[in-house]
Amino acid sequence: MYNSKITGLGKYVPENVVTNNDLKAFMDTSDEWIQERTGIKERRWIDPKTSEDTTSIMGAKAAKIAIERAGLTKDDIDFIVFATLSPDMYFPGGGVRVQEILEMDTIGAIDIRNQCSGFIYGLSVADQFIKTGMYKNVLVIGSENHSGGLEKSTRGRGVTVIFGDGAGAAVLSREEDNTKGILSTHLHSEGKHAAELALEGPSTGRWVDAIMEENDPEDVSYYPYMNGQFVFKHAVVRFSEAIIEGLTKNQLQKEDIDMLIPHQANLRISQFIQKKFGLSDDQVYNNIMRYGNTTAASIPIALTEAWEEGRIKEGDNVVLAAFGSGFTWGSAIIKW
Repeated sequence: MYNSKITGLGKYVPENVVTNNDLKAFMDTSDEWIQERTGIKERRWIDPKTSEDTTSIMGAKAAKIAIERAGLTKDDIDFIVFATLSPDMYFPGGGVRVQEILEMDTIGAIDIRNQCSGFIYGLSVADQFIKTGMYKNVLVIGSENHSGGLEKSTRGRGVTVIFGDGAGAAVLSREEDNTKGILSTHLHSEGKHAAELALEGPSTGRWVDAIMEENDPEDVSYYPYMNGQFVFKHAVVRFSEAIIEGLTKNQLQKEDIDMLIPHQANLRISQFIQKKFGLSDDQVYNNIMRYGNTTAASIPIALTEAWEEGRIKEGDNVVLAAFGSGFTWGSAIIKW
């Protein structure tokens, strides 16, 4: 059985920078209020007036960089795994759009709808395909266009200030040395808390015709809802559990972590986890202050930047961990 190794990484974020002060133009908020609660200073939002970016287009841009850095061409990719909660269309998903945009052969594509833990789930799916020998090179993408679906008002500020747009991608390739690459992935869910972080409509349970018929200006079911304190409390517990599970599986200690890249949900969550595991600033990578929470894109964007900055080296133990809507969470242990 093979291992899978990350051979190429890429990221793409829109040019349009939206600072905390910019948000004051359409909601009652402040830079201090946002930074104190989230650590975020700015985020990227697609500007529909100047950009043609969509979730799939951003994913394809990040993927092109990852494929090139892997020393491959689009024709070497055997399969696409696309993680997002914000596809261009209700259906079909973004994976097939990337296949079209990059003019790839008629390879398979699958979408992962696990929100903030989507990239971890995507890595796990790709890893299994490679481990079994079915595919040699799998493209994994996390991409989000949050700005197109946020309530940009004081009523929606609790969610809107947090989220940003962007995409990250990784190429996983076959590795015959089982001591290298992805050593293990660990996935979990707890659906009883799904409503604590959700977007309820439109859905087949309450479709567009019903929403239009009611025409209720106070209906917020088509905007994201988050019980922030509830999510925070669960996140810090599940983050820790997933990391410990991965370390234990591979007979590693917390002192063996060279780089932890947590999902960029909230800087306070990352800092809590860092303190709990006794990690230094050099052992944890955060970029939420620049991009906000980009959900499925946050880990691949951060992983790409950490690698670009030389903070991940050959032989390092890299830990990825995420928690999000569903509730779903997971971790990946990688020997770089």
